[in-house]
Amino acid sequence: MSNTGKPSAAAAADDEIEISLYAARQKIYPRSVSGLFSKWRWVLVWLTQIVFYGLPWLQWNDRQAVLFDLEARRFYIFNLVLYPQDFIYLTGLLVISALALFLFTAVAGRLWCGYACPQTVYTEIYLWIERKVEGDRSARMRLDQGPLSLQKFGKKWLKHFLWVAFGLWTGFTFVGYFTPIHELGSAVLAWSLGPWQTFWVFFYGFATYGNAGFLREQVCKYMCPYARFQSAMFDRDTMIVTYDEQRGEPRGARSKKADPKALGLGACVDCTLCVQVCPTGIDIRNGLQYECIGCGACIDVCDDVMDKVGYPRGLIKYSTQNGMANGWTRSQIIRRGLRPRVLVYTAILAAICVAVGVSLYLRTPLKVDVIRDRGSLARLVEQGRIENVYRLQVMNATESAQTYRLSVEGLPGVSIASEPTVEVRPTEVRSVAVRVQVPPGAAEPGSHPIHFDIEATGNNALRVREKSVFLVPR
Repeated sequence: MSNTGKPSAAAAADDEIEISLYAARQKIYPRSVSGLFSKWRWVLVWLTQIVFYGLPWLQWNDRQAVLFDLEARRFYIFNLVLYPQDFIYLTGLLVISALALFLFTAVAGRLWCGYACPQTVYTEIYLWIERKVEGDRSARMRLDQGPLSLQKFGKKWLKHFLWVAFGLWTGFTFVGYFTPIHELGSAVLAWSLGPWQTFWVFFYGFATYGNAGFLREQVCKYMCPYARFQSAMFDRDTMIVTYDEQRGEPRGARSKKADPKALGLGACVDCTLCVQVCPTGIDIRNGLQYECIGCGACIDVCDDVMDKVGYPRGLIKYSTQNGMANGWTRSQIIRRGLRPRVLVYTAILAAICVAVGVSLYLRTPLKVDVIRDRGSLARLVEQGRIENVYRLQVMNATESAQTYRLSVEGLPGVSIASEPTVEVRPTEVRSVAVRVQVPPGAAEPGSHPIHFDIEATGNNALRVREKSVFLVPR
């Protein structure tokens, strides 16, 4: 203390406390659980993975059923052949996905996260591999805390080998959507993969390995933007995983034969199993938390505990905040779910789905671009006729060869002086030069609108009309 009565600088420095804002991650060891919602999660795991891994091998019209051929700039989706000009359909798909996510979130919270999100699905698969190799929760904890031994090294090596193999197979399948998977498989067996295929197989494979094997809940809690903006879509009538605090508190351990009312206890026996099965490591008894992915694992394990102690199920359940506060029945909660926000989302989503579906159904698998030959705007040919040259890009979006008949109209006596038909191979684009002539004196000098008609011959009644201009020199 100085003579002025103020603390000295040395004393003030001694009183300073350094606080670290970094919290080291504590590894979560989710306990395996069985029950209704666990079975539904595995149904979605099987369903999504059968579709993901099986779809590239499905054949359609002697080709891969779903293939996004970026090199050829053609996208095959069963009987649809799309081109970059059809980008509007990708926009529609993204809008539909966003609105569906908003709708499902408003109705049932993070339903997508808990059951169908790739991060959840692959984490579930990697956890299953880990349990098969290292054992359940307690066995894995003892293995990690124990000293290095031959047994520990062998189990860890086997686990990571299976993880890496599964991740690389996932990367191979992912690339198989952009490169024909039969060709890709042959290239892998011949050790002749191209640089880009190699990069994406390993990038996607090790991204799966890292996210599902190591990061796990960190992706859901810190990396996924959905966890951050979901609160904007939640309200008090959104279905979430909830803990019945009025029934469960005060919590505490007790004998199975004890009367909880006599002990002044609620239904919660404080077994902490709901925490042990949670893939993000939260305690659902602390209320709504953004880390909760709505997987229902805590519901399954709590119902199992309630059965064992002889209490009614439903201490942890899917409900809403208003439903819990007002004691609503399930039918009341469902009726309240049909609120204006949900109805608006549903109406907009249905309208866009119908619009995209109708557009795809009415889509003409023939596209034509008319480009003027800038090297020769207009010229005089035999008999004083005036000629303009155009280049037509004819795109055949069908999977059969097509012959198209060309015609033009818009000026008196206008005609095509070049070959009036063009043949285009399946799913190909052909560029053809077209000479258009008009007789002398048919039009005043200047620019005049004309229209090209491109019509498929045979039984396929495809027709496209494109406009252009005809220049008459002075």
